[in-house]
Amino acid sequence: VSSLIMGVEKELITAAPAGAKMPAKGSKITVHCTGFVADTGKKFWSTHDTNTPFSFQVGLGQVIKGWDEGMLTMALGERAKLHCSSDYAYGAGGFPAWGIPPSAALIFDVEVIRIE
Repeated sequence: VSSLIMGVEKELITAAPAGAKMPAKGSKITVHCTGFVADTGKKFWSTHDTNTPFSFQVGLGQVIKGWDEGMLTMALGERAKLHCSSDYAYGAGGFPAWGIPPSAALIFDVEVIRIE
């Protein structure tokens, strides 16, 4: 992946089937996801650890900006890595409760399993 200055970049792992449903702003999407600190590769969260997928309404500010923008480009059944710059993740404050340092870029391995 090229150097990421600001924003979110998607790295395709598994393409969605042809004609797969795409989310619209406000759609409820459900994903399996694992998050990593980009600089260290340290895992800080995974839905696979508890086998509990994560659901949210996309594009409405319920999640970090990198997810809101990146997930709108992902179809049902697609798996990709979302590379999020700090300003599209948790910013200057980081997220200490999860071990995310200040101004950390993050990588999320995400699979879209449901769109409503």
